[in-house]
Amino acid sequence: MMEFFSSDNMAEILMVAGLAALIIEVAVLGFATFVLLFLGASLLITGLAMTVGLLDTTLVTALWSNALLTTVLALGLWKPLRRMQNNVESKEVNSDFAAETFILEVDVDIQGNTTRAYSGVQWKLKSQQPIAAGTLVKVIKTEVGVMWVEAA
Repeated sequence: MMEFFSSDNMAEILMVAGLAALIIEVAVLGFATFVLLFLGASLLITGLAMTVGLLDTTLVTALWSNALLTTVLALGLWKPLRRMQNNVESKEVNSDFAAETFILEVDVDIQGNTTRAYSGVQWKLKSQQPIAAGTLVKVIKTEVGVMWVEAA
């Protein structure tokens, strides 16, 4: 087993381990944690540096190089990657309920005290402006358990 970690194939082992860490970070974790990203990148860089001849192909060199590179990558990339991760695009989704029209049986206002059974679900009805019973309304937006309506 120790021959496997010999200096003959140290660089290849590091690069394969780096690729595996990057694949797990991207495919399984979806960039949720950046730890495997930093570790995988440092393993790849160390393996490439050993292949090119910039670093000795010893276990001690590999350990020190990865410790230092992982730390440097984490310190340099943590904030930009965190900012990128938090920059979420909010997009309004049009559902099949948008454009649904019906006649109100009771008054509707912003408080949502009125409900309507639709498609097996009891929906709260809300409106920015008070709407009287008997008015034809259309659904303009839906939220969880809430239909926002306006006069049609």
